[in-house]
Amino acid sequence: MKISPFKWFGLLLLWIVLLAAVAWGSAALWFDGPASRPLAGLLAALYALTSLSLPLWFTPRRRAFLLAFFLFAVLLGWWLSLAPSNDRDWQADVAQLPTAEIQGDKLTIRNLRNFDYRSETDYTERWETRSYDLSRLRGLDLHHIYWGSPNIAHTILSWEFDDGQHLAISIETRKETGESYSAVRGFFRQYELYYVVADERDVIALRTHHRHEDVYLYRLRTPPERARAMLLNYLETVNRLAEKPKWYNALRQNCTTTILFHIENVIGGIPRDWRWLANGHLDELLYQYGVINRDLPFPELKSRSHLNPVVSALPVDADFSSTIRRQLPPRPAFTDRRNSP
Repeated sequence: MKISPFKWFGLLLLWIVLLAAVAWGSAALWFDGPASRPLAGLLAALYALTSLSLPLWFTPRRRAFLLAFFLFAVLLGWWLSLAPSNDRDWQADVAQLPTAEIQGDKLTIRNLRNFDYRSETDYTERWETRSYDLSRLRGLDLHHIYWGSPNIAHTILSWEFDDGQHLAISIETRKETGESYSAVRGFFRQYELYYVVADERDVIALRTHHRHEDVYLYRLRTPPERARAMLLNYLETVNRLAEKPKWYNALRQNCTTTILFHIENVIGGIPRDWRWLANGHLDELLYQYGVINRDLPFPELKSRSHLNPVVSALPVDADFSSTIRRQLPPRPAFTDRRNSP
């Protein structure tokens, strides 16, 4: 019996969807299933073999596909039921949860991280309580950090106060003792979401002096009132995570897409662009919209924004935040443009 081209296309589409579901489901069982690797591997293999065998060996084929997708739905339901936790054996650099208290213009941060690093893994822990006067908030800056591929970067926002203080917040994974970051594992329920609320001497000097990552610093065209709204929105999430943890996700809840979420909460209407995902090019997007200084050609701006040649040989002292800004172009003047942070 001949099968019409339409039915062939439908069958092909079903197989493509099923193969994608099986690939994801097997990976979910491998990464998020039993702690025993042999058992997790066995379950992943059984799931894949069962799901793919159904349409091959059982008829009618329509019911076989429905049963295979039902198995995927059961697996997805299990995966969605996995709950994040604040009660694990955490690495020392993410062991404490920051919280914020706001009374009028007075902001108090508890468990602000300000470690004294001798190397990336050798440090003296220092968790501090600091106060900030929100009426003295003057601007918002972006640290753009390359640690591997030029298409992928880490992003850190830093709020500038006119008394010389800078408050940095880095959105990261909360890793357990003995755990390391994996981009693939980041797509599954392996890491809790963590906001590192810190002094720039911690989160920036760690990267310039010890990890030797390429760090760029851009001053944003953000008025104080909008910078304040962004900070308060961040701190709402910081407090919420202290009460109710949330999963990190390398696509939907990473260091940059989460910033987009906060911007949407504050001003809304942000244009969608591929550079929010390939965030190694995020500075190009910000330059295009005039969010960072456009008085210089972009290559010159990027060169002058590169911190490592300037600060990697300098001591990490109380003047660190002012030192790393000395060679920067000035903050662009604010004009009320829609869809810009």
